[in-house]
Amino acid sequence: MELNALLASQFVLPSIPKVLALLLSEFDQDEPDLKKITQLISTDPALTTRLLQLANSGFFKLSGKISSVSEALAILGLGHVRTMAAAAASGASFKAVPGINLQQFWAYSLNVAKLARSLAGVVRQNQQAAFTGGLIHAVGELAMHMGMPDEVAALDRDVPPLDLRRAKAETKAFGFCYAQVGAGFARQWHIPQPLVDALEHQYAPFENNVYEPLAGVIHLATWRARAKEAELSDKALAVTFPGPVGEVLGLDIDMVLQQDPIDWSVQTPGRPLL
Repeated sequence: MELNALLASQFVLPSIPKVLALLLSEFDQDEPDLKKITQLISTDPALTTRLLQLANSGFFKLSGKISSVSEALAILGLGHVRTMAAAAASGASFKAVPGINLQQFWAYSLNVAKLARSLAGVVRQNQQAAFTGGLIHAVGELAMHMGMPDEVAALDRDVPPLDLRRAKAETKAFGFCYAQVGAGFARQWHIPQPLVDALEHQYAPFENNVYEPLAGVIHLATWRARAKEAELSDKALAVTFPGPVGEVLGLDIDMVLQQDPIDWSVQTPGRPLL
């Protein structure tokens, strides 16, 4: 499938059922807790992208300006957010994505978001945008599995979706990878251009005269989270560390690992960990 054809397809990103249930329960309270609503949405890549799409729509005249859940909730009435959550819940029966372990994917995405936020603080980048970018950085992977399942199934057998080599393998097989797919949809959703650029260039943030610091942050966070998924040894971590990216940002492997804010021994997909 060509990239343009995939970007023209219609699909609904699956949300975390537990998060949806907790979110709708909170909206049923006499006085919904905005902080809790923010935390819940910020654990779910699908809800986050829906919220950003809504906030950046022409209706609110803020197209291309809102890059985080907290910013979006500041301008959207809770009525709009409740409607969005209800619509997501009505489609919750579609829970499976061929070739993707959604529980693992959701937990992994949140880990990348937290790592990106931490690293962004070190290199003085926008931490909210980094968290958002990390959370939704791999939605293109979901889109590829939903829009071209037969093609990616063959690749999955050799290089699993969260493998460190995945982006390179996709580019070789299809001419594009999840980064370009995610950025393409983000562009359609009128998400701020710096965040679109970060998503698009996350695979190779400083190649071909490109300089996207936020893309570099997401790249390093992705490396760390995928390395953990693969249970790499210290030696393998050293071998796979993307040194050129770290060098541009002024980060070596020890600095990246020291910023690791995650208790990897406890993983509960669907529970706010912010």
